[in-house]
Amino acid sequence: MSAFEEMGVLPEIGKSVDEMGWTLPTDVQAEAIPLILGGGDVLMAAETGSGKTGAFCLPIIQIVWETIKDIQEGKGINKSGAKSINIKWLLSVFDRGSAMAVSPDGLLCQSREHKEWHGCRSTKGVVSSGKYFYEATVTDEGLCRVGWSTQAAKLDLGTDKFGFGFGGTGKKSNNKQFDDYGESFGMLDVIGCYLNLDEGKIKFSKNGKDLGNAFIIPKNLIQAGFFAAVVLKNAEMKFNFGNTDFKYKPEAGYTALSKAPKEMTITNNASGEATTSGSSNTQQNAPQAIIIEPSRELAEQTYKQIEMFKQCMSNPSIRQLLIIGGVAAKDQISQLKEGVDIVVGTPGRLEDLISTGQLSLTQIRFFVLDEADGLLQQGYKDLINRVHGQIPKITSDGKRLQMIVCSATLHSFEVKKLAESIMHFPTWVDLKGEDAVPETVHHVVVIIDPRKDTEWHSMKKHIQTDNVHAQDNPRPGNNNAETFSEAVKLLKGQYVLRAIDEHKMDRCLVFCRTKIDCDNMERYFNQLGGGPHNKNNPYSCVCLHSDRKPQERKENLEKFKKSQVKFLICTDVAARGIDITGMPYVINVTLPDEKSNYVHRIGRVGRAERMGLAISLVSAVPEKVWYHGCPSRGKNCWNTNLTDRGGCCIWYNEMQYLSDIEDHLNITIQQVEPDLKVPKDEFDGKVVYGQKKLNTGSGYINHVAQMAPTVQELSILETKAQTFFLKRHFLKAM
Repeated sequence: MSAFEEMGVLPEIGKSVDEMGWTLPTDVQAEAIPLILGGGDVLMAAETGSGKTGAFCLPIIQIVWETIKDIQEGKGINKSGAKSINIKWLLSVFDRGSAMAVSPDGLLCQSREHKEWHGCRSTKGVVSSGKYFYEATVTDEGLCRVGWSTQAAKLDLGTDKFGFGFGGTGKKSNNKQFDDYGESFGMLDVIGCYLNLDEGKIKFSKNGKDLGNAFIIPKNLIQAGFFAAVVLKNAEMKFNFGNTDFKYKPEAGYTALSKAPKEMTITNNASGEATTSGSSNTQQNAPQAIIIEPSRELAEQTYKQIEMFKQCMSNPSIRQLLIIGGVAAKDQISQLKEGVDIVVGTPGRLEDLISTGQLSLTQIRFFVLDEADGLLQQGYKDLINRVHGQIPKITSDGKRLQMIVCSATLHSFEVKKLAESIMHFPTWVDLKGEDAVPETVHHVVVIIDPRKDTEWHSMKKHIQTDNVHAQDNPRPGNNNAETFSEAVKLLKGQYVLRAIDEHKMDRCLVFCRTKIDCDNMERYFNQLGGGPHNKNNPYSCVCLHSDRKPQERKENLEKFKKSQVKFLICTDVAARGIDITGMPYVINVTLPDEKSNYVHRIGRVGRAERMGLAISLVSAVPEKVWYHGCPSRGKNCWNTNLTDRGGCCIWYNEMQYLSDIEDHLNITIQQVEPDLKVPKDEFDGKVVYGQKKLNTGSGYINHVAQMAPTVQELSILETKAQTFFLKRHFLKAM
């Protein structure tokens, strides 16, 4: 039995990870996998590269596969194909709109969709004859309509001839005909819903007050069967089918729905239904798990991991789908129609498919936010809340929705606040604690001061700058803030090259603040190295940011991973979560304004017990930079005014950011001279710049040699002590 199997992982998955060369689970996997298999919500704080993708993917794959297999083998399924369960009078977790959530007890429903109506029907109905009653209480402000409908009716109660509703605005509705009836109702009001199949009538009451007959039921519908029904828009209602005492007793002759004679009761055809085609979804476009990633690259990476984890699993097979921008939506829609069990995607395309109904959330069992802080930094908080609001909180097989939130920088206030609002008493898997630099990372800063380093005065070849100072006439002699800001931009390009040459870097991540900075750095490297097609280019590089086409980004990342180029120039967003192991170097051309991003960047070096070197270039003077808040987000925008004057620029104070980072980490980062020499012995002799130390033996020879003088001194002291003892003993004997 493998170590993974001892945690409860299926042998098929254990075989897959064994073939991947995984012999033991990582710390985060050992903690998180049993928790997720046990049904809990989990918050994971662990570094990129710690195995957190496997920590949530492995248990999700297992539970999804077991669910499909149970249905395929007919466990709990009767001859008609429906699950054999004891159906009670509840709100159906199957027969509901995509944004309608039903509580675990099946008596409370909620929809937080502001623009659309979403409905739900009861698990059982009544037919033929009899008089029946149930109560519905408004438990939160919003728009609601409650009443009765047949199975053939739309979930949008009252908009077709098969549904009869009474709304909070005081109108009754059937077949899109809205008429005044009774009176309006709202928060905490209790609506009694009466169905008289003997006389073919429907009426309602408010807080026990009879509002009079509302509808005459067409004779052809009497035998169709009626179900309790509701439709909501950003509202919540609680139902009582007679499970407990009614707040307002119905008039004489009416029976609580839960007490309806068995021969007059029918089951909702949608309740508990399942297929035997190898999928647990009655809707082919309704996956069991959805994993949201902040970038295409990370989504592709997670998707590939899932493919590897399930490689030994068959009969049934798990169908996963990658949903990202830059790929034809029609292909993704086609795959959804064919059936999918696990979806991995980026927010934009996922929202498009969800909003158009191409991707249904009705069967979601797992909702995963990977790199949660990255998603929030990109402004996806509202989207996350919208999607979460549309996912039913109890699954089709009666299980509670499981939330998994993970990131390398999970301890931000924003992430904690989000987790509190959408997670159910989550368990922390905290293997990182507050932000800290890994022991295998050696990080230094070099201060760039254009007032002291005047090399920029006479540069013949220099990096193209971002044109922030195009109209400021910066030149030597103009000792103003704009000139020094432009000088810093020139010097940084030179310092990057100096760092590369000094340390003979042949593999390095170069972080730039903006997309235009990345483009300029790439152009600079290629100019100095003889062009991108020069095989001997000492500065061969590729660029990674959101303006590059998806295919180009994918190809560039592969080139760097395969060491076809030496340098990957990227922004924080583009590089987030990309698993590039064993990096020897990182250069921060500009410090990030988010303190946690500093740790995220430099944590990429020195991984897997390999020491790495991270160099940050810090300007001693404020630098004017782009900060686009315009509708185009910077595209074709050259407004160099400051943001408080309607422009798209700010002054960037890196010395303050350096101070903030040091305070955040409670350390003082070592500063090196402008020559960028970093003595190797400061890497404590373990390893050098990401390369394993050569095996020169056990190392005890050097250790003994180092300790020899101390051992010799101890030997002399021991001799003196023994001699002193013998002398004293001899004198006493005299």
